[in-house]
Amino acid sequence: MRPAETGNQRLTALLTASDFAPHDALAAVLLDHATEGDDGSHDLAHIHRVFRNALKIQAGEGGDAEILAAAVLLHDCVAVEKSSPLRSQASRLAADKASGILAALGWPKERIEAVAHAILTHSFSANIKPETLEAKMLQDADRLDAIGMVGVARCFYIAGRMGSGLYHPGDPSAENRPLDDRSYAIDHFPAKLLKLSDGFQTATGRKLAEERHERLNLFLTLFRDEI
Repeated sequence: MRPAETGNQRLTALLTASDFAPHDALAAVLLDHATEGDDGSHDLAHIHRVFRNALKIQAGEGGDAEILAAAVLLHDCVAVEKSSPLRSQASRLAADKASGILAALGWPKERIEAVAHAILTHSFSANIKPETLEAKMLQDADRLDAIGMVGVARCFYIAGRMGSGLYHPGDPSAENRPLDDRSYAIDHFPAKLLKLSDGFQTATGRKLAEERHERLNLFLTLFRDEI
């Protein structure tokens, strides 16, 4: 019996380097390193969405497009589950792995360091300030995928992986209890998702985030109405 395909294996057949134009030549080299594991919230589809977000932001902000594209393609090259005690180290582990990949391809040290810095600082959990324009654009592009309707879908997907409930039935809005987004998916909205739009690094990213933030609020209002 042939083993079941993972989500990433299926997406490999659906997403190819040509889907990452105008950086398809770079994608052809890096896509095999882009993801690992079976987390559907950090799969190749996520990489592709972040790539498209990054293109929109870079069009408005400028910067080094190749460094940004490489950082996008490799920002989740190490998989660490949300529930893992190593979660805050995920971006550092990915930056180290990406550095090795690019060094093997003959990239200059300073460009490798620029990609590594962007990957290191993109993570919310790492809480490290991005210092370069490319790092700021990657962080914004990645966080756009955590808000809006895609962010809602990813929130509940991750909650399912962690075995969380949808909401606290006695106090869904956490009016008389501390927020607990490891136990209740809906708690992740006030605990994190609704805070993300305030931290966008670029003017273009902030403009794109405004609409998605409103979609989060609308979803939360309708969800609470139904329960």
